[in-house]
Amino acid sequence: MKRRRARRRSRRSRSPIVALLLASAVVAIAVALIVRGDTSSRAVRNATARHRAHDVSVAQSPPVTTATEGPSSAAASPPSLAEPSEAPEATTPAPAASATPRSGAPRLAIIIDDCGQWPDTEHGFIALPAALTMSVLPHVRYGTQIAHDAEAAGKGVMLHLPMEPLSGADPGPGRITVSMNDDAITAQVRDDLASVPLATGVNNHEGSRATADDRVMRAVASVLAERRLFFIDSRTGSASVAERDTRAAGIPTAGRDVFLDNVADVDATEAQLRRAAQLAKSQGSAIAIGHPRPTTLIAVRALLPELERDGIQLVLARDLVH
Repeated sequence: MKRRRARRRSRRSRSPIVALLLASAVVAIAVALIVRGDTSSRAVRNATARHRAHDVSVAQSPPVTTATEGPSSAAASPPSLAEPSEAPEATTPAPAASATPRSGAPRLAIIIDDCGQWPDTEHGFIALPAALTMSVLPHVRYGTQIAHDAEAAGKGVMLHLPMEPLSGADPGPGRITVSMNDDAITAQVRDDLASVPLATGVNNHEGSRATADDRVMRAVASVLAERRLFFIDSRTGSASVAERDTRAAGIPTAGRDVFLDNVADVDATEAQLRRAAQLAKSQGSAIAIGHPRPTTLIAVRALLPELERDGIQLVLARDLVH
């Protein structure tokens, strides 16, 4: 009897200690769970941030190209420059981009060629708060979408007409070649225009051989005249007669002054854009042609404030033809 009472007293004396130990353990476990949860939450947030940054990088970075002439198609390699070796430099969408001309202000038109193939970068250009013209290749995967989105954002839309180069490389679907007769040329130009129905003008994609042929250019000009479209000579070859022949046909015409991105480098592209701005100041206007490269997009976006400070008015290509 005495032993049972002693055991009960012993259990009662240990109960507060056990309860305290259990409570301490519960608190420790709770703290550990909170810390783990906070760490896990931070890890998730950091991983999400890294994922978003990766998505932006991928979205704005189509494959880097080489400055060689080549075919353009939906599955083609990245945009080839328009015969740079044959074109010496010597000779959320923005609001409506076509601003009211400022009297006496030097005007600069920037054309982005080879559009319809790299929509992420091309949409980057479309979103810029400035007048730009998107020149869309015929019969390519994203051509209709890019033309529609460009027009909706107040940008200009042109047909980038594939024409035969001296190199013999394939300029892509919808090509015009010197071996085609006049009927074949006019039929192909009409078909290419049907692929980019929002186009208000045309410039040549490649074409150093075809644009040097009077017969070919007169056949092309006949379609542009019936559609009342303007023409920009990309001047991919020193022997081009495109500007002369289209002007003779009564078509509003102009020629390219500067290629922006023969070198796919931000600094080099900025230097060319500044050169175009200086030409605009000295001539009153200038036309620069670039391509849907991430480096070109970065350079154009970065220089917009500088161009504005320098009094350069960005306009659509159609504003500089006569």
